[in-house]
Amino acid sequence: MKSDSTTPTVHVAVGVIKNEQGEIFIAKRLNHQHQGGKWEFPGGKVEQGEAVTEALVRELKEECNIAVTDCAPLTVVEHQYADKRVLLDVWWVLSYTGTAQQMEGQEYVWADIAQLDAYQFPDANQPIVDCLMDAQSN
Repeated sequence: MKSDSTTPTVHVAVGVIKNEQGEIFIAKRLNHQHQGGKWEFPGGKVEQGEAVTEALVRELKEECNIAVTDCAPLTVVEHQYADKRVLLDVWWVLSYTGTAQQMEGQEYVWADIAQLDAYQFPDANQPIVDCLMDAQSN
């Protein structure tokens, strides 16, 4: 897909949340959403003037009902869809308080890292899955 300067870029803060069993929290996008019906890592848009970590903390509180207390950068993914360009700023959530759950009506699971490839993710999320699975196998 050819990209041009008129394609809007959506900057997204993404959290990779791991539990004590080493499983990763993922949620299924609602059918009416862009890439609906596919699984994703939680997060959301970075607002203008907002730091990525501020967006991550805000979004994970709204979406997953957790308060992030520590996080570290994992990777950055740029992906061009037919209708938009996304820039995913992906962070490990190293510690948090609360019990992670889905607050927006989405189905969610704690998935074993080695099984992540069994879930269908949006194309932009595939490099995150690959990164996690590569790290797991090393």
